[in-house]
Amino acid sequence: MWKTVEQLLVAFGNHAWGYPLLFLLVGGGIFLTLYSRFLPFRYFKHAVDVLRGKFDNPDDPGDVSHFQALSSALASTIGMGNISGVAVAIALGGPGVLFWMWMSAFIGMATKFFTCTLAVMFRGKDSEGQVQGGPMYVIEEGLGKKWKPLALFFCLAGIFGASPLFNANQLTQLLRDVLFINSGVVSARSFGLDITIGLSLLVLVSLVVFGGIKRIAQVASKLVPAMVVLYLLCVAYILFVNIELVPSTFVLIFEDAFSAKAMLGGAVGAIIVAGIRRAAFSNEAGIGTAPMAHGAAKTTEPVREGLVAMLGPAIDTLVVCTLTALAILVTGAWQDGSVSGVSMTLKAFEMAMPGIGSYLLLSCVSIFAITSLFAYSYYGTKCLSYVTNVRFGRFYNHFHVVCIVIGAVSSITAVLSLIDGMFALMAVPTMISTLLLSPKVMKAAKVYFAKQRDGELIPMQKKRVFVKS
Repeated sequence: MWKTVEQLLVAFGNHAWGYPLLFLLVGGGIFLTLYSRFLPFRYFKHAVDVLRGKFDNPDDPGDVSHFQALSSALASTIGMGNISGVAVAIALGGPGVLFWMWMSAFIGMATKFFTCTLAVMFRGKDSEGQVQGGPMYVIEEGLGKKWKPLALFFCLAGIFGASPLFNANQLTQLLRDVLFINSGVVSARSFGLDITIGLSLLVLVSLVVFGGIKRIAQVASKLVPAMVVLYLLCVAYILFVNIELVPSTFVLIFEDAFSAKAMLGGAVGAIIVAGIRRAAFSNEAGIGTAPMAHGAAKTTEPVREGLVAMLGPAIDTLVVCTLTALAILVTGAWQDGSVSGVSMTLKAFEMAMPGIGSYLLLSCVSIFAITSLFAYSYYGTKCLSYVTNVRFGRFYNHFHVVCIVIGAVSSITAVLSLIDGMFALMAVPTMISTLLLSPKVMKAAKVYFAKQRDGELIPMQKKRVFVKS
């Protein structure tokens, strides 16, 4: 029975990520990049200044700061997708898949700019009158009530797409491999051990997710920067001890992405699909999750939040995913057909840092995965609240923590296919509404950057100094 369910989920995921969706995501992203005249790259420095809090105003509407909003979004994007998802992509498509992940991230920056600008521009109110943001409100407020079925479609897919199945599955696998199997406590996978780990994660996550977006943002803003730094240091060491292999690894990536062998076998399309699919899972550009976090930011300038959001794919895919892939490739772990997912990354760490590598990765991954579990609970709650009401929507967290246990004892193939398929369904209403409303974003961007050129966008620190003097 479970084998049949797994086969159905795999078929669902593969069908959902067909060429029509790739055309919508990639074609839409290219259009937005060209339409904005490469805006994300031209105003990258200004986006960093906004992220640093130079323009923060505590009196602006919203629940969290720009930094906390990005941290909450990164808490879901910088997670298992960067460590396990990259390994899965390389196992399926080879080293060349990383090149297509890079391409997806570049156009994803423009997509994130538009989707998250719209999330603030067209904020709506929930059943309790609280201001909310996200693709469902963008669709209803920006396109009109007649488009509400599309908003409901997004939320129904989001309820399951935001489930913690994949993150719980991979964290359980790593905890089992490092703490129990490698230590000799158990010799193989045990259902009892997996469910015990799942229940432990349930308790830990429950302590945070029932506190809402403010508590999630507070925890994420402290843990996300720390986890990124720790992980980068670990991978930097792996690359340092294998420095002579780094140049040839980049050559391998580019050659494999366009290899004649792949083309003759008709596999280049499959490599592109694998790269974009895993990049979308990693940075979530065009999926619609990040706009829900950025829609809660304290700001009256929608364009400003869009600029902060566009940093996500750069940090997530161009930096973290690239480093993970390089660590797997330079150590040769990708050539071991007996490992996949987080186990492949684990093998790379163990090969480069015998004795301590597995424990360092465990420390990083634990933080990555747990903060992802926090953020996804918020997304699912917002989706269910929109479909029903806020009071009933709060029950999503109970469903969320139960799914942690289910994910802990399920197979990676089944949970990854389910999440992939739901992400694909979420992308359809997100991209359709974004493309239709993109002229409004560009109109707002022209006004915003005209203010910047005229010196009207004064950092808050300078404003305070001026008042005091």
